[in-house]
Amino acid sequence: MHDVLKRILARKQIEVAERRERISQFELRTRAASAPPLRGFADAIEAKIAAGLPAVIAEVKKASPSKGVIRADFQPDAIARSYEAGGAACLSVLTDVDFFQGADEYLIAARNACGLPVLRKDFIVDAYQLYEARVLGADCVLLIAAALDDAQLSEFAFIAGELGMDVLVEVHDLDELERALPVPARLLGINNRNLRSFDVSLQTTLDLKPMVPTDRVLVTESGILAPTDVALMRDNGVHAFLVGEAFMRQPDPGAALRGLFA
Repeated sequence: MHDVLKRILARKQIEVAERRERISQFELRTRAASAPPLRGFADAIEAKIAAGLPAVIAEVKKASPSKGVIRADFQPDAIARSYEAGGAACLSVLTDVDFFQGADEYLIAARNACGLPVLRKDFIVDAYQLYEARVLGADCVLLIAAALDDAQLSEFAFIAGELGMDVLVEVHDLDELERALPVPARLLGINNRNLRSFDVSLQTTLDLKPMVPTDRVLVTESGILAPTDVALMRDNGVHAFLVGEAFMRQPDPGAALRGLFA
């Protein structure tokens, strides 16, 4: 699993070039004008926190590079409805094909099945994917600091904002956090999984939290597997969570969500 991110990004550049040959960026921009109304991703998270509740971004994920297939019986629409019933604030849907066995169609199906705002969880390397995300119905996009330079972070955040989408900027160390702070995004994700080695440590969030400004909503990502993990975060002032694997392995993902965050 050495430097998984590098392999993913190399493939993603090729994938985007292939997609651009099928549908031009101009055509996507035109289609984006008639995309589904936005649902307010960051607003939904902030509303949960304001009510004193954990704000859970529940992930719809079939597989991962490190674990292989996580959920063989994979029905995005049923999963989305289950999450909504379980109290999720938002959804995160994997659309990366080659490494996570995701699909654009999964995002469309999940969003159509519920009323929750949806994050397109993918590896954004080109502005093309932002217009694509809006056409698919995404309410938020993920920008990974480890995958982008400073100019790209700023440009992509600006374009997403122009399209009305929220942005979740993801970091996993202090250097990336410092690069992310100038980006005008309400949501800052700290990934406890090192995207180069895929090792996980919840200490990553706790170490970086003191450097996160109070005007950002801190989202802890990866490694939240037990109620003690939730308690550790909430005791330290972290109230937004992105969780996937812990739910995807259970028969009823929404019931698993309720159990984890009760």
